[in-house]
Amino acid sequence: GRGRGGAMESAAKGSYVLANLAEVVERVLGFLPTKALLRAACVCRLWRECARRTLRTRQRIAWVSALEPGPAENHALVRALARELEKVHVLPQTVLYIADAETFSGHEECHEQKKARKRNSKETALALEKLLPKRCQVLGLVTPGIVVTPMGSSSNQPQEIEEGEAGFALLFPKIDGVKIHTFHFSKDVKNRVFDESKFAEAGLKNNPDLRVVLLFGYNSWMTGATRFLHQIVNPLNEKSIILAGGQVESFTSLTSENNHAQPGDACGVVGLAFSGPQIQSATVLLDQDVADERTAEAAMQRLKAANIPEHNTIGFMFACVGRGYRHYKTKRNMEADAFRKFFPNVPLFGFFGHGEIGCDRIVTGNFVLRECNDIKDDLLHGYTTVMTLIHLGSTK
Repeated sequence: GRGRGGAMESAAKGSYVLANLAEVVERVLGFLPTKALLRAACVCRLWRECARRTLRTRQRIAWVSALEPGPAENHALVRALARELEKVHVLPQTVLYIADAETFSGHEECHEQKKARKRNSKETALALEKLLPKRCQVLGLVTPGIVVTPMGSSSNQPQEIEEGEAGFALLFPKIDGVKIHTFHFSKDVKNRVFDESKFAEAGLKNNPDLRVVLLFGYNSWMTGATRFLHQIVNPLNEKSIILAGGQVESFTSLTSENNHAQPGDACGVVGLAFSGPQIQSATVLLDQDVADERTAEAAMQRLKAANIPEHNTIGFMFACVGRGYRHYKTKRNMEADAFRKFFPNVPLFGFFGHGEIGCDRIVTGNFVLRECNDIKDDLLHGYTTVMTLIHLGSTK
């Protein structure tokens, strides 16, 4: 009987430790992915406190990539997100997802006799939103092509996927000293002039901590769309703010308390604003003349010269559908490869779209480019690529 008593005694000791010693509990909970951690938080008050402390330390950005086409009924990104959210170690507070327009929205030409199951972009968007935490802000875009770093490691080779099914979701946790928020301006049919008080409401004016604004125009083919985009971009065009982005096919998700998606028959601009004194950022424009490896690498060298810290940093690439392998005369993945050569550990994300927003600009902690003259940078382009780095502070 002694053996059984001894086993019971050590089990009792074990449960004593797990019920009372916070540092042991915290160490054990630290191995759990977030979803399991949230379940463990329901066990008792001690576990709840430990889980809360553990979550607060998880401030590294995570991402889910989808590169393999899936069964017809749902998009590869929906499946990847459902699977990977069980394993991630962050609690997403803001999510930016981008998927390819063609397979995300399904093919329109659906012949009656085939009765093929057509995906509906609204259904796909809802399926993605359902997987994410309720209080999470979500911005979802669909674009003609995708730039994505495969999951697993930030040093994985980024891929330019110009046709075929692909997508990614960037999961931003709560990061100390960083505020990320979504915004949406849609063109008002009645007013020709944009009401600039909306900038302040969206935190884009009178915000001394604003560092980066990612902007995405949608329905850019509509009459007045370019003029409207100018009305948004021009007032934000200040040397102390990085502006980057492009024209997308459409936006499919925009959830947060203050953003009610307007009907899709207007044109407008959606985006993400990053505020916080520790954010550093730089962006370069590869114009039409950049058409071989050497000139692409020269642009990356300019980006490298900005000296942005590379840990806790993400790269964005916004390219024109006219670039990619057609532009580089059948050489594929050229710009993503050039980026990887100079930034071996920064994950790269983005898209091929219908126009680009950006210029050469650096905003770092100790060096802000100021206006020397009143000439504003030209920010709207075609047949170019915009490469941007955003550093979110020195998270361990």
